[in-house]
Amino acid sequence: MIALGLDPSLTGFGWAIHDSSKHGPERVVARGVFTTGAKDIFITRYMRLREEAFTILKSYPQVLRVGVESPPFGEQFSEGLYGLFLFVVEAIYSSRRDVVFFDPGTVKFQAKMDASVRRGSMDKRDMIEAAKVDSSVTKWNHNEADAYLIARSAARFWEYMDGALLEQDLTPSEVSSFLRVHTFKRGPRAGRVHRTGLAYRENDRFFRFTLERNEEEKHGT
Repeated sequence: MIALGLDPSLTGFGWAIHDSSKHGPERVVARGVFTTGAKDIFITRYMRLREEAFTILKSYPQVLRVGVESPPFGEQFSEGLYGLFLFVVEAIYSSRRDVVFFDPGTVKFQAKMDASVRRGSMDKRDMIEAAKVDSSVTKWNHNEADAYLIARSAARFWEYMDGALLEQDLTPSEVSSFLRVHTFKRGPRAGRVHRTGLAYRENDRFFRFTLERNEEEKHGT
């Protein structure tokens, strides 16, 4: 599975392509960081970063799956990050790639791979260290490291959805994120099952945009 990870930001937009079939440094197909100037008109910053995302997807046609960190809400500049997120998703949709969204907490949770190994929050240094361990590449910008780990999580998610990975192949953190189920034990909803894991949230937290491309090609549009 070759997957693209995107960590949208106006000042340090990290991106990385991960190949789960390789080992060591070959797992890192490509990586980089886009930046825009704080004095630039805000809409031109969004437009430029959307075009950068388009360019990556065009340059790497073998990448059919994408993972994106979705913006947090209720924090400083949440609205601005959501605006950038929409521009990025437009690029992915127009390029007809499948995409899964990970909130910031899930990105860090998945970076541990096995939550029983390392407890506590993941800071920038921890994310860089996780990227080093997975790739055997020693030098990482923290934006690239975040994007690389997002790409790795996206690859794992799509491999599970394709049937290449079974539930027993997933780490505890992946089972929690992908397959989380809550059963109400009290009140009027007692006994009801609420499926909150990513695997149950198609057209909400993940989208199969490649299916639309297949339909377009079939009908010659």
